[in-house]
Amino acid sequence: MSVSTTAHSSPRTRGTARQWLGLAVLLLPVTLMTADLGVLWLATPYLAADLHPTGAELLWTTDIYGFLTAGTLVIMGTLGDRIGRRKLLMAGSAGFVVASLLAAYAPDPAVLITARALLGIAGAAVLPSTLSLISHMFTDPRRRATAIAMWVTALSVGLAVGPVVGGVLLAHWWWGSVFLIGVPVMLLALLAAPVLLPEYRDPEPGRLDLVSVVLFLLAVLPLVYGVKSLASGAPGWEPGAAFAAGAAFTALFVRRQNRLATPLLDLRLFRDRAFTGALLTLLLGMTALNGVEYLVPQYLQAVAGRSPLEAGLWLLPGAAGLVLGSQLTPVLARRIRPAYVLIGGILVSVGGYAAIALAEGVVTASAALTVIMFGAAPISVLGTALAVGSAPPQKAGAAAATGQTAYDLGLALGIAVTGSLAVAVYRSGIPADAPAGARDTLGAAVAAAERLPDGAALLETARDAFTTGLQVASAASAVVALVTAVLVATLLRHIPPVGAPSGGPTAGAEPVPGTPAAPGTPAAH
Repeated sequence: MSVSTTAHSSPRTRGTARQWLGLAVLLLPVTLMTADLGVLWLATPYLAADLHPTGAELLWTTDIYGFLTAGTLVIMGTLGDRIGRRKLLMAGSAGFVVASLLAAYAPDPAVLITARALLGIAGAAVLPSTLSLISHMFTDPRRRATAIAMWVTALSVGLAVGPVVGGVLLAHWWWGSVFLIGVPVMLLALLAAPVLLPEYRDPEPGRLDLVSVVLFLLAVLPLVYGVKSLASGAPGWEPGAAFAAGAAFTALFVRRQNRLATPLLDLRLFRDRAFTGALLTLLLGMTALNGVEYLVPQYLQAVAGRSPLEAGLWLLPGAAGLVLGSQLTPVLARRIRPAYVLIGGILVSVGGYAAIALAEGVVTASAALTVIMFGAAPISVLGTALAVGSAPPQKAGAAAATGQTAYDLGLALGIAVTGSLAVAVYRSGIPADAPAGARDTLGAAVAAAERLPDGAALLETARDAFTTGLQVASAASAVVALVTAVLVATLLRHIPPVGAPSGGPTAGAEPVPGTPAAPGTPAAH
């Protein structure tokens, strides 16, 4: 009898160990995806001095990754249903390796922007694959909830530690080294995926409508171009025309989706108030956060004069705040309505934005960013969980991809909108007769000041202008955060506490009767 028990328990133990090893393989690229959004923040002054990009090129370099990730997530999620999630994960990992090498050794801004665009597309192939595979691997609701909570935390950790890792690398190597951290991570995923991860595809995915794919891109990309045109100070007709084109193609896309039996994006999901509220929370919350988070590392280096490593260490408390907030959120959401947890976190983050807007200094910037990151943590955790939990089981995968799209688009919009506002304020503070490039970026102004015999005056003016831009951007982020709180109170206050016994925000989900505890579809090998 004892021999029989051992024989039956051993495979089960090995199977569980394989699940968690597979989860570790999936969480590594997830962490890398969001780390890559922030890894350039500390490298920006160095690549600006080396490649001499314009202000618009510098913004494109930073945020095209997030825009293309957001723009292609839904498409990649649909593609994974057809060719297999593991296969798409491996293809995206291989593409990420190639694009990372291209970015690391880019000789000019155009090549770097192209490489970042390819990284965004590869990231869009990886992210939905990881979430879908997690849902497929963990069929036990409680373990699945734990895995999903770890997945959300990995996103937050990546966003927080990106600048820290970048600071360590820049202390010893050139700016291109920040891109090479993705190579070993993705190579590991490529090698381990066939061994540790199951394959999964939708047995009845329906026909992939290529017209919908084209319309989706034509709807998103002009809107992106419009935002970028505003950032670069283009003539008024250019962003207006771009927004008009994006709106027109959006209308065509919506019309086609409503007529298809198997749409690329099921728009009926948006009829649910909780789903729409969760998406808006992710979009606006990340917009408020990332504009300031993008500027603070530059402030620490170019204004406060800290080295990349010192700046990375000053950013470390912010990373700890985000991780702590991500772990505390599920605990609070079991006892308190998610809307109240979200609003409480948002109000905490507003205090951090206000501190940056009203005061200067390294300690203030580090402490305020820590408060902001801690307060913003519930947005990424509960926003994702509520978006998925409000969808019916057969639509949970689409809901997860759409929620991730809102998250990534918010990160990119944070740089494009509040970052562009800071650039505009910076330019207004630089004299018109300043050396070429000094009015575009602070890094260029620092480089120009070093070449001038009386460069100290230009350097002080540029630093003051950048500080003012950061403060104005932080005030704008506070306003966006308060608008987010109002939307949360309006759209999400009806959802009761999660009531999960353990593991994360989706475990034992009770907010919406009849909805799934975690994203995914029934296991099918």
